[in-house]
Parts: sequence; structure tokens; C-alpha cells
Amino acid sequence: MAELLALENVTAGYGESVVLEDVSFVMQEGDSLALLGRNGVGKTSLLVTLMGLTRMRGGAIRWVGQDIARRATHQRARDGLGWVPQERHMFPSLTVEEHLTVVARPGRWNLAKVYEVFPRLRERRANMGNQLSGGEQQMLAIARALMTNPRILLLDEPMEGLAPIIVQELVRVIRRLVAEEGMSVIVVEQHARLALSLTARAIVLDRGRIVHDSDSASLLADGEKLDRLVSVA
Repeated sequence: MAELLALENVTAGYGESVVLEDVSFVMQEGDSLALLGRNGVGKTSLLVTLMGLTRMRGGAIRWVGQDIARRATHQRARDGLGWVPQERHMFPSLTVEEHLTVVARPGRWNLAKVYEVFPRLRERRANMGNQLSGGEQQMLAIARALMTNPRILLLDEPMEGLAPIIVQELVRVIRRLVAEEGMSVIVVEQHARLALSLTARAIVLDRGRIVHDSDSASLLADGEKLDRLVSVA
């Protein structure tokens, strides 16, 4: 498979503060990655660094072979990085369908396909963004990213604060994206075992550095190691 994304010794942060230090990993087309670690270790910062929203202090980010470390956020989105931020960013003045069509780009992900994956959004297509439940907003945030027809989907805490029945539905969707659609995915998730069950590979961060890199199945099977890496001391 072709290399899709490569980080080479990336050091980045906010202002004068350094959050990520010497981070390196490679993803191939179709890879799925769980990004794990305790609170405050740099997981979200890694995603926003991929989107160009932190200050790069060193290293390179290669996207399909090209260094994009100085590329603007909107250009990265056009290039195929689909970001689903933790905050969801709903617009109260837009309907569900307008949220989707305003960002639509040519490709296999269109309204019909998104509504087939998220039938609840079809039912709510005329509702405004602020009239949705938290679970529906998360569905819409993921669907909106898919409408940009990304080559990789960056999911930041997609299950946070959601009812178990909604979590089950989103798990089904992410599994479909990975297993059936071949979508490359990075999942940041506090529920480590859930994230590992959805992905093929796992990286654990601690204090902005990668401290573990393995296949997800082996880390999931080693409960003692997993607890040591991600549990709060």
C-alpha cells in the first residue's frame, strides 16, 4: 500500500509552549490508528497539528509524499484530511442538510450515501444544528467530514458524553468505514479498549512523546500493559 501520512520528528505546541516532542510515525492508505494516553499528553494537539493549528517547531509532516507542515488548514482539508473536532462546531443558522451541502466536494460520499449511513440525519435534515441532541450532533459532525470526501478521518473523542445506544451506533459506523469503506482513520478516545477494538494499530503518548507503538490486538490482549500505559496513576 502507498504511504499516506508520515510524521518525522515533529515538535509542536502553542506559542512558546511545546506539547509534542519528536513524534514520528507512518500510515499507509487504509490504515486505522488508535491514539491513546492519559489526559493532557498531547493527543488532541497531534490532531490539530495535522490540521495546521499549532506552531511547528521542528520536523516534517508528509501527506502523500509532500511536506505540508506550512500548508494552511483549509488547504489540508482540500487535500483530503477530514477532521471531526471534539467541540463538533454546529451552526445554529444552518439546517442538517445545509451543514452537509455547504462543505460537499466531488466523490463517492454524497447526501444519499451519508443518509444511508446515518438514517437519523435524513429524518432530521430540516432541523437546525442547535436543535439536535448531542448524539445527533456527533453524527452530523462525522457526516459533514465525510462530505468533504477525505482520504483520512481524524476523530477526536467521538464517543465523549454520549448515551450507550448512540455509542453503539457510532461504533457500527466507524467499523464500517474501516472494514468496508477502507477509510484511513485516526481515533483519539479515552475509552482505550473501545478504540483498540476499532483499529488495527495503536500509539500511546505520554508527555508529548510516543511511548508505545504496536498492533491494537496485542495491546488489547495485554490488560496489564494497557492499564499501565493509559490509566491515571
